[in-house]
Amino acid sequence: EKLSGTTIKLTQKAGVDGRLFGSVTNADIAEELGKNGYKVAKSQVRLPNGPIKTIGDNTVSVQLHTDVTVEITVTVYGETA
Repeated sequence: EKLSGTTIKLTQKAGVDGRLFGSVTNADIAEELGKNGYKVAKSQVRLPNGPIKTIGDNTVSVQLHTDVTVEITVTVYGETA
């Protein structure tokens, strides 16, 4: 699958300490993947530690089928308020 190893970039408002004011959820990730041509439902995006709350690189699993799971990298950039 072409999705494996994909990196997506998201920008969120963050404080100077690198923590996000909000969080990046599976819905945000699925929406961004959709913009990049990958049809993924938010229920397929696995965030084992819950929503992403810090800037930086995060490895996220996407379950495409029962036996097919790929890992992508979600890079979160901070945007100062």
